[in-house]
Amino acid sequence: MSTTTKGLPGAMGATGPEGSAGVTVIERISRKEKVAYGFGDFGNGFMFDLGQSYLTKFWIDTAGIAPAVVALIFTLSKLFDACMDPLAAAFIDSRRFGKRGKFRPVMMVSSIVLAVMTVVTFTMPDVEMGWKIAFAAGTYAVWGIIYSFTNDPYGSLASVMTRDIKDRAELATSRQAGSLGAQWICGFAFIPIMMMFGGMTAQNYMFAAMIMAIIGVVSFYICYRGTKERVYVNRAVGFDKNGVKDYAKAIFTNKPLLALVLMTLFTISSMNVNNMMMIFFAQYNLGNIALQAVLNLVMIGASIVGIMFIPKMVAKWGKKKTAMAGFIISIVANGLNFVIPTNLWTFMILVTIGYAALAIPNGVTWAFVSDTIDYGEWHTGVRKETMTYAAFNFSRKVAQSLAALVGAGMLAITGYVVKATTQSTETLAGIKAVMTIYPAIALTIAAVIIYFLYSLSDEKYHAIAIDLEEGRWEHGIIGEEAPAATKA
Repeated sequence: MSTTTKGLPGAMGATGPEGSAGVTVIERISRKEKVAYGFGDFGNGFMFDLGQSYLTKFWIDTAGIAPAVVALIFTLSKLFDACMDPLAAAFIDSRRFGKRGKFRPVMMVSSIVLAVMTVVTFTMPDVEMGWKIAFAAGTYAVWGIIYSFTNDPYGSLASVMTRDIKDRAELATSRQAGSLGAQWICGFAFIPIMMMFGGMTAQNYMFAAMIMAIIGVVSFYICYRGTKERVYVNRAVGFDKNGVKDYAKAIFTNKPLLALVLMTLFTISSMNVNNMMMIFFAQYNLGNIALQAVLNLVMIGASIVGIMFIPKMVAKWGKKKTAMAGFIISIVANGLNFVIPTNLWTFMILVTIGYAALAIPNGVTWAFVSDTIDYGEWHTGVRKETMTYAAFNFSRKVAQSLAALVGAGMLAITGYVVKATTQSTETLAGIKAVMTIYPAIALTIAAVIIYFLYSLSDEKYHAIAIDLEEGRWEHGIIGEEAPAATKA
């Protein structure tokens, strides 16, 4: 369904997928396209979530790298990658709109390179330990740079597919479903694939990673073919402003984005530390590594079902209240899981409730991000999708390094013994603590941040969306006067 309304004279630029100067095209997107968009994060998960869940185990137990060193590799590599995001953003934002769009071609090409690097990170040459550490750190840092060139355009893509609040909630749900779907498959299939090849050897890690990476590229292709960049944007304004100063202005004048950046440090680190430590918890706390697949099957499967209610919850309560509800449930479930003595059934029930509840705010976050991109354009008169998304991605990478520091750091501090049949009481307690009490505390902080600092309500965003569709920003007509954000 589409409607066409008159915009303001001179409001539109000469670039864009549809429309002409002075005309705003408002178009709802089909369910098929929303599903296609979700395939992007489905493909992303087979490369990103795979590493978050299994690289720690691979480097420590198979490559023999000490847990403390692994924590350091993750932390430094992620911080380095985070600093590379502005460079990726500057490159992507400097691209002109082409026949296949602005973001989709970069996403597709980069995903192929990312797949290759995913396999390389699960490869370890037979060399001295110093060279192993250098190889792990170097390949993972390169992987992270390529990830920026894949994920930044993918995340920015949603903001130019539609401005409709309902469609954005459904796009966020589709993306979260794709992410959880990949986590689900990686969670219960990765180890059995290795076992099918003969065990958890270095070579079998590489073969299993190759299978996942191929699925990832195919999924990105489905996203590339099935989506369209249709939101009409005046890109003539500020097009050549892609330096560090412009990046800083785009970020630090966007208060809703800064709230999301802070919140994400705690939500993503909570999710990642759970994924990272599940294999250790199953093997040592529960005494059976095969339970890892069962726990992931139930936990992530329930999350996929739960996020399907996000659009209805957002329609009834709004995005912010929906996110808060998920936080509260997850905090209680994780807190109880820490207090109750370890038992398979109580742990499975509570970790499932906690993870599924966290998937709600994590899903809503994708809609928040698209809204902050539009807010940035409305507030400054200059649209910088990738720069805005890169700042959000920066916080995700810092959160990932935090999760690695918490998880692998705990193993080092409590004396984890590589390939042992049992671990000490201190190590078992540490594994349980980072999987339960850390998320409870971190998500409490996240809930406080989103409640008090995120001020972009659905009602305010709706008014902003109307202004942008009509070619207006906060202080006038886009392109008719030089916004402060574009002045040197």
